[in-house]
Formats: sequence, structure tokens, C-alpha cells
Amino acid sequence: MFKNTNRRQFIKASAAASLVLSSPMLANADGHGKPRLIIVGGGIGGATVARYVAKQSKGAVDVILIEAHKRYTTCFFSNWYLADFRTFDSITHDYLTLEGDYGIKVIHQYVTNIDADKKMVMLQDGSGISYNKCVVASGIDFVWDSIPGHAAELSVDLPHAYKGGEQTIILKNQLNAMPDGGVFAMVAPPNPFRCPPGPYERVSMVANYLKKNKPRSKIIVLDHKEKFSKQALFEEAWANHYDGMVEWIPASISGAIQHVDAMKKTIKLEDEVVKADVINLIPKQKSGNIAAVAGLTDDSGWCPIKDAETFASANVPDVHVLGDASINGAMPKSGFSANSQAKNVANAILHELMGAKKYPARFRNTCWSLVSDNDGIKVGASYKADGAAVAKTDGFISKTGEGADLREQTKEEAISWYDGITQDVFG
Repeated sequence: MFKNTNRRQFIKASAAASLVLSSPMLANADGHGKPRLIIVGGGIGGATVARYVAKQSKGAVDVILIEAHKRYTTCFFSNWYLADFRTFDSITHDYLTLEGDYGIKVIHQYVTNIDADKKMVMLQDGSGISYNKCVVASGIDFVWDSIPGHAAELSVDLPHAYKGGEQTIILKNQLNAMPDGGVFAMVAPPNPFRCPPGPYERVSMVANYLKKNKPRSKIIVLDHKEKFSKQALFEEAWANHYDGMVEWIPASISGAIQHVDAMKKTIKLEDEVVKADVINLIPKQKSGNIAAVAGLTDDSGWCPIKDAETFASANVPDVHVLGDASINGAMPKSGFSANSQAKNVANAILHELMGAKKYPARFRNTCWSLVSDNDGIKVGASYKADGAAVAKTDGFISKTGEGADLREQTKEEAISWYDGITQDVFG
């Protein structure tokens, strides 16, 4: 069973769904009803905005969350699943509590466009829903042709597993099927991308799994970068826990990847060809496709904001863009960041729609990474709004050489945070 499901909530959710489908305001708002907020994207950022606005407005704002999928699998902690520290169900959540307990209308469809002139969100069934305010939390998509030979349809053979769900399971199944003595190759993406420490925690967790189950195996990391988040900490962990198993190769040594062959499971570099049993290819990233369709992106493929207090889009009025999709300044693209941004955006929207008190925007982020069974590391910071950008005010990072007790405590912090944030987001 997935989390948060029970008969009472199902009944409430079914009633809420019926209300969504029958409400004339959904098809043709006349401007005389209560203000309406539409959130596009039900990940951490979008679901947080929905819950906080619905809870604090006490029904005075019509909150609609549009998310194509009925269940959401977190990318954070998916690496723990690869190493058998978590089950798939434990990182998967539904929207029934948001519907049943908070009165949020959840529509499981794809959004095809956002008409800024008419202030309408267009759905795949051809219908449109009007809004007073719209939040876009579209997450990421991929630049598939950033590596020659790659394409979207090849992600079944060359999984990225950088969107939680089916891709997570595909990569896990490939890892399970990999022979002892095989090669796991990762292509790490160029900046910017979702969760800067994510690929390197994945390397650690794959190494942990292989050490316990297939100890003669090897991991090769072909990176587009010359350095990465928490590098000294990860390299210390690889040396201490997985001596000789992990080889990290920066772009200056590997050269540009010339071609990837999904059928042969090969990666052609300038001077050699890497043959692997599993290729975890994480492509260059951009904001979710709907953001580009709606005119929210710039030439970088990401979404600029004009005001870090509200995350208002620089391109489209009455639309706020947050989470991984946004260009916000100093904050990394992480679940913690999206949750923190969403609470500030919810406050700003409640202020604009209802005259609620507006508080100065303050943001926080922490990224925990598990590198071995009881060895956790972290990095984090506090931030403030500074015009159109978020500025860092202070920060912290784990130190190399820390004692085992502190590292185990950091792991336990991560577990507590996961339980807390998923409760905060999904109820």
C-alpha cells in the first residue's frame, strides 16, 4: 500500500473529485467567486504551496492542484532505495490527504499551455480553467540531444532515474541484474541540475550495494564538470568504504563524450571506449517543458524571476515559478529549497489575494547524503531575498575526518527530515 491511503480519505477524495468535475467555476469562472489559485505541478514545491494556501485561507481561496500522476516518488532518498536502505513504497506518496483534509481540488491531467492574456490554464482534454494567480512548479526535463546518440526513447535502456517513479525502478532492476565483476557507468550532468550532490550520493549507494552483493564490480563516473558538491567528503568516503571500486573522471581527462550506444552499452570518448553493463546517463537539464510552452523560460531553458520575495515570473504576470524550474540566484535545486520557497510564495499569494500579513522572505536549504551504512554528510545554508535573486547569508558543511558517532547522527537527521518534509507537504 502507498502512504497516506485509507478508506476515509478515499471517500473524501472521491467527493472532492466529484466537486471538481461538476463545478461550473472550473469551466467558466465569472469573476464574482472567491479568488482562485492554480498550481501546475504536484512535486514538493507545488504541493507545499497548495497545502499552505488551502490551510491558511480556510477555504477562502479556491485551490486547484494539477498533476498528471496520481502518486509522487521523491528523487531525494531514491538513492537509498538503490542500496536497499528504503523500499519504493516508502518514497512514494499520494494526494488523498490534500484532497480530503484540505479541500484542494486535484486534477490528474497534463497541462498543455497557460494563456496569460485570458489567465487560463489549458488541459489535455481541451478544457481550460481560469485563475487569479498561478504557480508553476514544473520540475525538470532533459536536453536529450546533449549527448550524441542519445534520445528520450533510449532512457529505458540508459535510465537517468532523475525523475522519481518508473525510472527509479528501471535503474534498480538493472543494478540487480548486473553481474558480479560488471561495470556501472554514470554520466554526470553539467551545471545547473537538480540536487548537486545527488549523482555522487548515488555513486556511494551503488557502491554500497555492489560491495555487499557484487564486490568484484567497478563504478566509472564520466563527469561534465571539473568539481562537484561536497567533493572532498565524497572522495574520502569512496576511499574509506569502497577502496578501488570508484573511478571519477572529470571532463578535462575524459574529453567530450563523442557518442553513446544504448544497444552495445558503450560510451565513446576521445581516446577510448567505455563498455558497461549498466549506464546511468543523466542528461543536461532544463525546466519542465510546460514552462517553455507557457513562455516562462529564457535562452538558458530555465525560468527567470523578477522578485525573490514572491518568485514572480519575469516573463508572465500573475504567475510564480519556484523549485527546480526557477533561476533564483544562490539556492540549489533541491527538495528542501522547493519546500522553503513554496512557503514564502504561499505567504505572498495570500497577501495579494486576501490581504494577509506579508512576512520578509527567508529561505533555508540542507542537502544530506548517505555515503555508507551509518555515514551521513550534509551541506546547507540560509538565504534572503535580494531584488530578483536569492542571496546566501551563511552556510555550513560536514568536515572530513568526522567521528563515526557524528556521521551516524547526521544520517538520523536525514531520516527525520524526510519524515518531516513529506508530512509537511502531503499531510
